[in-house]
Amino acid sequence: MPGENDFSRLELSLPAARRNYRYFRSLLRPATKLLVLVKANAYGHGAVEFASMMQQEGADYLAVALPVEGIELRRAGVSLPVLVLTAGTDFFPEIIDYKLEPGIPNLYTLSALCDQLRARGISGFPIHIKLDTGMHRLGFVPEELPSLIDFLKDHAEVRVRSVYSHLAAAEDPAEDEFTLGQIALFERGAQALTDAIGYKPMWHVLNSAGIERFPQFQHDMVRLGIGIYGISALPGVNLSPVASLKVKILQIKTLTEGTIGYGRHGIVSPKGTRIATIPVGYADGINRHLGCGHASFSVCGHRAPTIGNICMDMCMLDVTGIPCEPGDTVTIFGADPTVSEIAGKLDTIPYEILTSVPRRIERIIIRK
Repeated sequence: MPGENDFSRLELSLPAARRNYRYFRSLLRPATKLLVLVKANAYGHGAVEFASMMQQEGADYLAVALPVEGIELRRAGVSLPVLVLTAGTDFFPEIIDYKLEPGIPNLYTLSALCDQLRARGISGFPIHIKLDTGMHRLGFVPEELPSLIDFLKDHAEVRVRSVYSHLAAAEDPAEDEFTLGQIALFERGAQALTDAIGYKPMWHVLNSAGIERFPQFQHDMVRLGIGIYGISALPGVNLSPVASLKVKILQIKTLTEGTIGYGRHGIVSPKGTRIATIPVGYADGINRHLGCGHASFSVCGHRAPTIGNICMDMCMLDVTGIPCEPGDTVTIFGADPTVSEIAGKLDTIPYEILTSVPRRIERIIIRK
């Protein structure tokens, strides 16, 4: 029966994360550094919790999207180097104070940072230069490299810790020619920059899919994102799902007439329909398109389809014929169903499902 431990939770399996980490580590040379992406609340897994796990496992670097994400890690005691991919210009004082390392995509950003550093009398501050090799979001295009090099030679306030770029379609074999072109362009730009500044920063271009499909281009470091969370770019590679979204049944009722939920779209069978209500809805990342039987979740080893519309904080399952009672656990995604299955039903990618789980869902680390 429901009790004081009634709650919705996202369980984070440390053993699963460790297995995934070691799989990707096995694809790399011993000297290659491994950066783990913990942006967007660690892809929905819980940034502080997951970053702490990766620090314990031996990751070399972390990366976040925004300065506020890096600040959160520092305040929680995470000490690994943290690359801020989208540093902007408004938070340079905080980036400096919290010893974060900004990604630099253009001279405007670099100049603004140098102004801040010069005012504080700081030199040799670590930065990461982003090259645009075809993604066309952020980064220096090849024609801008001469100006970048001239600027770096004149400004001792910064020191280039790494040069990097991002692959647009490394997971897609149909795009391999484009991907190889990106890598070649990156290597030319990184080499030109390295030759000009007179010291060797780290190079990194591979994302999770790139690590699996193009390990010959691992360079000095690779960036592990969705792979560490259990999603592989290769068929037949069964990584371990790290996150399992679980809830407990609030109430069960058997109905022989009437309708269920908003809009009256849940239809009761005259023979009797057994309904279980669970405490998650679209505010918890359960997309409304999963309602009305379009998805099923695991209840006591059985699949139970949704019935009626997904509500903001609750949804209902048809548990007719399933032996269960209030307080029993329902798995929304994890080992069964997988996050990839849920993503497929919504014609989207696992990233979106994982990052949709809000912070109000408690994260719990499972250590064994």
